[in-house]
Amino acid sequence: MEITGNITDIKYNVFLKEELKKININGSSASNFSLENNIICGDCNVVLASLPDDSIDLIITSPPYFQQREYCGKTGIGNEESIDEYIESLLKIFRQCVRVIKKTGTIVFNVGDKYINGNLLLVPYRFAIEAQKESNVKLINEVIWHKINPTPKQVVKKLIPSNEPFFIFAKTNDYHFNKNAFLEYKDKFSNKKKNVGNDIGKKYFGLIDKSDLSNEQKELAKKELNEVIKEVKAGNVDSFRMKIKGLHALPYGGQAGGRLTQIENNGFTIIKIYGNSMRMDFIESCVESIKGNIHPAVFPEFIIQEFIKMLSNENDIVLDPFLGSGTTAVVAKKLNRKYFGIDIHQEYIEYANERINNCDTEIMEMFV
Repeated sequence: MEITGNITDIKYNVFLKEELKKININGSSASNFSLENNIICGDCNVVLASLPDDSIDLIITSPPYFQQREYCGKTGIGNEESIDEYIESLLKIFRQCVRVIKKTGTIVFNVGDKYINGNLLLVPYRFAIEAQKESNVKLINEVIWHKINPTPKQVVKKLIPSNEPFFIFAKTNDYHFNKNAFLEYKDKFSNKKKNVGNDIGKKYFGLIDKSDLSNEQKELAKKELNEVIKEVKAGNVDSFRMKIKGLHALPYGGQAGGRLTQIENNGFTIIKIYGNSMRMDFIESCVESIKGNIHPAVFPEFIIQEFIKMLSNENDIVLDPFLGSGTTAVVAKKLNRKYFGIDIHQEYIEYANERINNCDTEIMEMFV
């Protein structure tokens, strides 16, 4: 590990090097333990520092929230005296995550918020802003988790918090992103077979004839209209819309660009509608409750499932540096991914291994 940066960073890197000399995991040195289906007990900073560059396909994690919960005693991240110290602790781990993630990979961080003296600190956004200052990373999406059953708060002059952000980071534009795999169950309800009649698109032929398009443009418009009608009848396209110059309002906002150019050049544009539901940066799920759970904060399996489906392929390695109760590993196993987890508390690791060994292969399709 190269020592670079300011004095504070140099001292910290020297500390990590000394700790790496001490670490011994399941009889293996820190430099050769398996990254596949393994859970390591140790400080995640130390373990992450031992991992090779560009070795992980996906990282999903939720660090301990700032002064929020007690995880097996008041030790480690989350117990800093100030919010600035907490953010810096997160950034040290984040930098290691950026180093070990592949160029095709992504990092998903869930960070909780905190009230101090009645003031909401906006902790997640403070972290995200600082993380964006790193020169080799970009923030792709903020996905909001809406809790259907948020924890009640006995506070008269505040609304009940019910949302938490998940930030998706990547270090190149080559990151894997299967958008259609995210919340794909919705398409099972929206993509119902339709009976297509013989009158489909008929009104557009009449509009083309009435338009001020040139004869050449009219001929092209009718040709492309016939082609898209065939696609609808074959079931390849759910439906379509046609905009004709002089008859319809011009595209604007996100619809401008290519469509506007088509209208200017050809006198028309055809908008194909494939019937899939829109993939928005919003996911609903209940707060998880697991019988016998010993961990104070548990990821909903459904949420982790949707991120893993969207951001990785089968046999990819999914890492959670704050594994806790083991949800990331459990879902990775269900989805035929390889898991690698880190946690500083042995009792949590034992519980996570128990969940992994006893998990079924059922995939959650809905949050209810």
